[in-house]
Amino acid sequence: MEASQRKRNIVLGILFFLPVAFLLMLYPAKHNYEPLNIVNENVSDIESFQTIDSEGVILKDHITILGFFGNSPLKNSIAASNLKELVYDKFKGFKKFQVIIVVPEGTEEEVTKLQKEISSYEELKYWHYVFGTEGEIKMLYHSLKFNSQLDDDLSTENVFIIDKDLSQRGRIDGREEKEIEANKPPYSVYSYNTIEVAQIKNMMNDDIRILFTEYRQKRKGKFEDSSTRRANDLKQTNE
Repeated sequence: MEASQRKRNIVLGILFFLPVAFLLMLYPAKHNYEPLNIVNENVSDIESFQTIDSEGVILKDHITILGFFGNSPLKNSIAASNLKELVYDKFKGFKKFQVIIVVPEGTEEEVTKLQKEISSYEELKYWHYVFGTEGEIKMLYHSLKFNSQLDDDLSTENVFIIDKDLSQRGRIDGREEKEIEANKPPYSVYSYNTIEVAQIKNMMNDDIRILFTEYRQKRKGKFEDSSTRRANDLKQTNE
C-alpha cells in the first residue's frame, strides 16, 4: 500500500513539474528572440491587379505569402499543394494572414481548375489570385529582392514573405547553426522554394512564426525597435 502511494506521489510530482520545466526552457528563448530581418523595403502594392470576383485585395496591413504562377498555373500544382498543406493550413487562423498568387490576365480558366484541385473540401478564404499584365507583373517582381529572375512564362517556384508595412522579410544570414560551426560562407534568404519541402517546413514556417511573434509583441508594447540594426543590415547586404 505504501509503495503504491509512493508511486502515485512520484507521478503527481512529475505531472506538476513538467509544465514548470517547459516554461523555464521557454523563458530564455524569449530574451534571445530576434525579429525576422527586413531584406527589402517599399514592395509595390497590387491595387491595379484584378481578381475573379472583383474583390479588392492588397498587401498593405497584411502578412502575405506572395507567389508567381505564370502563364500556366496548373504546371505549378505541386508548388500550390505544398504551399496550401504546409503553410496555409498552419496559419490561416491568424489575423491578417493571406496567400496571394500573381498570374497573367487570360489564365482565369486554369486558375479555377487549380483552385478546385487544391481545395477539394474547403473554401480557401485567405488565398487569392490576382491578375495583371506582363508589365505589371514584372514591375511587382522587380520591387522585390530576389536571387533569380522570373521564368519566361512569368513564374517562379519561390514565394516571398511581405509584412504589413510592405517590407520584404527574410534572413540576412541564412546559415543554420551547423553551417556556422563549419564556417560555411554566409548567404541571404530572400524567398522560399515551394518544391523543397524541408525548406518550407523548417525555415519558412519558423520565419512566419517569428513575424507573427513580432506583431504580437508590438500589440502588447513589448517589442524593442531595432530599425537601426536593420538599416545597417540592409546597407551591408547592398554593398
